[in-house]
Amino acid sequence: MLEGRTLWELVVARAAETPDARAAVDERGEVLTFADLRTRAERIAAGLAASHGLGGGTVVSWQLPSWIESMALVCALARLEAVQNPILPIYREREVGFIARQARSKLLIVPSTFRGFDYEAMARGIATDVDGLEVLVSDRALPEGDPSSLPPPAGTGDEVRWLFYTSGTTADPKGAQHTDQTIAAAARGMNERLGLTPDDRHSLVFPFTHIGGIIWLFSGLQIGLTNIVDEAFVPDTTIPLLQREDVTLAGSGTYFHMAYLQAQRANPSQKLFPHVRACPGGGAPKPPQLHHDVKNELGGAGVVSGYGLTEAPILTMASPNDPDDALANSEGSAMPGVDLKVVTLDGKVAGIDEEGEIRAKAPQLMKGYLDAALDTDAFDEDGYFRTGDLGTIDAGGAVIITGRVKDIIIRKGENISAKEVEDLLFTHPKVAEVAVIGLPDPASGERACAVVVAADGGPTLEELKAFLSEKGLRTQALPEQIEVVDALPRNPAGKILKQDLRARFSS
Repeated sequence: MLEGRTLWELVVARAAETPDARAAVDERGEVLTFADLRTRAERIAAGLAASHGLGGGTVVSWQLPSWIESMALVCALARLEAVQNPILPIYREREVGFIARQARSKLLIVPSTFRGFDYEAMARGIATDVDGLEVLVSDRALPEGDPSSLPPPAGTGDEVRWLFYTSGTTADPKGAQHTDQTIAAAARGMNERLGLTPDDRHSLVFPFTHIGGIIWLFSGLQIGLTNIVDEAFVPDTTIPLLQREDVTLAGSGTYFHMAYLQAQRANPSQKLFPHVRACPGGGAPKPPQLHHDVKNELGGAGVVSGYGLTEAPILTMASPNDPDDALANSEGSAMPGVDLKVVTLDGKVAGIDEEGEIRAKAPQLMKGYLDAALDTDAFDEDGYFRTGDLGTIDAGGAVIITGRVKDIIIRKGENISAKEVEDLLFTHPKVAEVAVIGLPDPASGERACAVVVAADGGPTLEELKAFLSEKGLRTQALPEQIEVVDALPRNPAGKILKQDLRARFSS
């Protein structure tokens, strides 16, 4: 595994070590070698410095699709020692405008249009309200110049070089500050747990602007593996791309894995991904049954999950060598250097297998929010980051996520875990997907509502209740309402947007 204090040091080291190896290949068949990546990045860095005056510490916001050119841009900005602010493509004027103002961005890079949305119009509208903000429209092409004009890099890897904004629900997005070293730490741990090799071909088919996309870029440079890049995840076109490139790591979360299963079931006589050895997961909870289905039908080790947040990515990771029970039910154990504790809702440190909020200290932990006022509530009195996730840690160190602190349904004073009910309902033959939410109820405070994507005609509420009772679920936790929908709303990482469902069905 190659080491480097900074992202740019990794780019240089990998280009020297394996110049002709593939860093990336995309849906068009374009190949980017590691030597190409360095050369292109340096030319783009020089072009951006000349055309927009970018340099060390300059904040650059960019909202590009998962393109090979986006990878080159990231490395170019690393060469300039700019502060990068990747923005998820789903963000619109309210969020992007807030981010550009708070981050004091000098440059906003967007495509002209993408998937039917006019990003250029949005960006230019935002620029009229943000002092000093320039807009660069890039449909893959970026400015280039003479690399000899660039000053030598001087970073140590400990400077804040990344601003990743978490998606807001009722509040504005929060900007997590990261360094090259915090991102590199997450990548190193993931490399070790997954046993990554230069022969691996990973599916980078989620938004590259997500922190996970940047981690996989670091991993590719550290290990020398290939990232298979697709500008947008569309199963009908993405899956043939992964087949063409003979994917070995078919990520990257529950939504993606379910799409792969559906494609495999449509053609059971032919192996979808013949050389897949694991399906890395993260970003959203998984039903335990999903691991068994993936292993039995897609092959390989099944679902190999990790757990983390934008503020602290990949705190835990499983290994393909873990037993099936651990892979199905847990998110692996703490990464090297990660210190986890579980705190019960009444404020006591939890024991083995006792549920509470997961809190963390870690080398991949952010350096605080850009708005420092948010740090007070984000960290406890001992300096542990409050994840907001509920879980347990077993005697072997495996972390089991049981829900969100705010995803507990309180019915007549009793706590109901939405995830517990969801995991059971996922095994019902008439349920394709499900989300359990709490809705206001004048009699009980909250009632549990199962929002279902139906299979085989769809179940009735009474069928679901009888099924759950047979599985041993207590009467108080049975859903009192069912809603059937065509699809569950999700963010780009595949996480279900429960706030949207609550807003829809609360009336």
